[in-house]
Amino acid sequence: MSVVSNTELKTSWAVELNPSDVSLETLKPYLVMQRAANYLAGAMIFLKDNVLLERRPLDKNDIKPRLLGHWGTCPGINLVYAHATRLIKLHGLQMLMVTGPGHGAPANLANLFLERSLTRYYPDYTYDHHGIERLIRGFSWPSGFPSHTNSEVPGQIHEGGELGYALAVSFGAVLDHPDLIVTCLVGDGEAETGPTATAWHGFKFIDPAVSGAVLPILHLNGYKISGPTLYGCMSNDEIVALFNGYGYQVRIVGSRLECIQQDMAVSMQWAVDTIRAIQKAARSGNPVYKPKWPLLVLRSPKGWTGPKSAHGQPIEGTYHAHQVPLPKAKSDAEELEKLQAWLTAYKPEELFRKSDGRPVQQIQDCFPAEQDLRMGMRPEAHQLTYKPLDLPAWTEFAIKEQSSSQLTSSTDVTGAYLSQVIKKNPHAFRIFSPDELTSNKLSKVLDVTNRTMEWDRDLAGKGGQVIEVLSEHICQGLLQGYTLTGRTGLFPSYEAFLGIVTTMVIQYAKFLKLGQETLWKRPVPSLNYIESSTLWRQEHNGFSHQNPAFLNNLMNLKSNMIRIYLPPDANCMLATIDHCLRSTNYINLIVSAKNPTPIWLTTPEEALDHCRAGVSVWKRYSTDGGKDPDVVLAGCGVEVTYEVVAAAALLRRDCPELRVRVVNVTDLMVLGAVHSHRLEQNEFDCIFTPDKPIIFNFHGYPTAVKSLVYDRLSGNRMFVHGYNEEGTTTTPFEMLAANGCSRFDIAIDALHRTKLPESVAINARALVSKYRHLLRDAEKYAKETDTDRADADALAIFS
Repeated sequence: MSVVSNTELKTSWAVELNPSDVSLETLKPYLVMQRAANYLAGAMIFLKDNVLLERRPLDKNDIKPRLLGHWGTCPGINLVYAHATRLIKLHGLQMLMVTGPGHGAPANLANLFLERSLTRYYPDYTYDHHGIERLIRGFSWPSGFPSHTNSEVPGQIHEGGELGYALAVSFGAVLDHPDLIVTCLVGDGEAETGPTATAWHGFKFIDPAVSGAVLPILHLNGYKISGPTLYGCMSNDEIVALFNGYGYQVRIVGSRLECIQQDMAVSMQWAVDTIRAIQKAARSGNPVYKPKWPLLVLRSPKGWTGPKSAHGQPIEGTYHAHQVPLPKAKSDAEELEKLQAWLTAYKPEELFRKSDGRPVQQIQDCFPAEQDLRMGMRPEAHQLTYKPLDLPAWTEFAIKEQSSSQLTSSTDVTGAYLSQVIKKNPHAFRIFSPDELTSNKLSKVLDVTNRTMEWDRDLAGKGGQVIEVLSEHICQGLLQGYTLTGRTGLFPSYEAFLGIVTTMVIQYAKFLKLGQETLWKRPVPSLNYIESSTLWRQEHNGFSHQNPAFLNNLMNLKSNMIRIYLPPDANCMLATIDHCLRSTNYINLIVSAKNPTPIWLTTPEEALDHCRAGVSVWKRYSTDGGKDPDVVLAGCGVEVTYEVVAAAALLRRDCPELRVRVVNVTDLMVLGAVHSHRLEQNEFDCIFTPDKPIIFNFHGYPTAVKSLVYDRLSGNRMFVHGYNEEGTTTTPFEMLAANGCSRFDIAIDALHRTKLPESVAINARALVSKYRHLLRDAEKYAKETDTDRADADALAIFS
């Protein structure tokens, strides 16, 4: 029996189009535009002088001392940018472009210069020879544009460093933007990443009746930095079969390189027509169930139009074209000659006017007359579409006059508040959650909205404002795209798994930092996270679900953009989420609890005052209102604060002569010395005393608190309890005890660290022994019954 290889099987369902349907003559201006963009991109990597080759042949003094940049992807970006621009001008499209290969910044910058976006936002980049010289010389040069796209680059909503997130960000951008199309170029290296593999399914959350569309373009140039890509090794049939299975209609562009321009023109027109047809059906009341959205696969050589070879080694069409194709051009005569021939082949004298260096009129006429239609000037990318949320009064949801024996879930109350946020903001607020909304007790939002899932027949077309997908990466990408185009989102998650998106958040923080330093950038809504199902109540899932590290990772970022809140009860949680949804330009982390807990601050006014201050003395739970304490017991976090108050109750009952001050910290960053929320040193001493011992019970790793207060405390007088990587499947109290965070541990430490009044000191040993016995007894009871001993209501003493 003969064996037929997979690549020989004729199984293609690729869309067939006729490239000759578009006249090459009509495309000539956009071919000229591409030549200019390719020239500028190549020159940016190499030249610091003689930038238009107008004075003389190149010599080594014209070459930059450090050659930085990535050429290989640039011609493909320029091809797509030109054809997208053509369609924008023809049809008045509202379109953004997201380039997954963010290292192709020379291409982005070249097109932004040609369309005048750079000049609009950076007047020093004049639209003439001076501006071109500044652009080319300044690329990857101190004080110039870096080698990857970032928020300094007009029209960008995606940090171009870490790969994998462009597609999810693009889908987030079109949510609730019904007329917006995002053309997203995904490199075949980026396509190997896990986040991208899941993001291909993003269209399944797009309701064409109310949202825009993403046009994904998979750019197959076959190679990454030092070898072939997975997708580059797949045949057209294999590629088409894969994406057909995902639910796309696939069009292969570039099978014949000689007609690639007409091929791209007809393919992009088909894609836009298909998008509009799907949207028209949905918006006319006749939606197509599971519509087949378009996807283009662009095959072009790596480093196309660049140098073919050097030193007998091929460059174009190989991984040698990925970065700097002629890395020794400054010192090697052959490479310098190759560079001269390469750049000269674009005929820059035909692209830029000799008199002043401006792009020729044929290039200028490629762009739409209405400047806001140019992709570098889109209002969505520059936060011009942002409107603050219309928020309900959080006090209407507050718990009032609750006794210590009554318990309330913070997230359950927050769900009721968020349901009204959704009702009042049907096109400006969304929740992105990795299948944990109900588990985290936020499900009251589903009383007023639906989950969005266009491939579920029961949910299709229902217009939900909740997206649940079991990929934290996709939730983060959707949130970023939604936020950076002017809307507000919320990302609730299990605490242990929010750390999955740590590097994405770090990349976003860098994007946000530079955006804040860019004068023409407007404020963006904050990124908002709720960590629930925290480590202290993951005793049923065990050690793998006990991980508070995301908090520590945020603390390492620039302090002016990070806010970390640990509200101790439902009323404080309401005040905190309301504040976060109103804020801009921050990354807000709220660490809360879904399990019922007491309401410590029983009026909204008390809760608001506490949250505004970030830290306060809880007089009700302190000796004599907290005056003249012998020891300070501080809590930060829901469960550990409960144990602090319980420890204060034990000490009041067993040694009332010991004067205890109870402090709660709800805004973690007030403890630091450099954050904008910081306590001044005299304020710190007023709350924590200037010299008394502080027993601090913290929600997460003790190192977080220790690093914040390192410069504040003289002497070793703060003793921090927290999570010490001790965990298993056990009871809630035993989780606390295993990490030294129980009420008995706190009370014992207070007795050990404090200069005790004589009346207390004579009984201290007996009390410590008693508390240790109670700890062992609690452990024994848990092992025998699989439950914690019924709380003796140590808090009743404060009633």
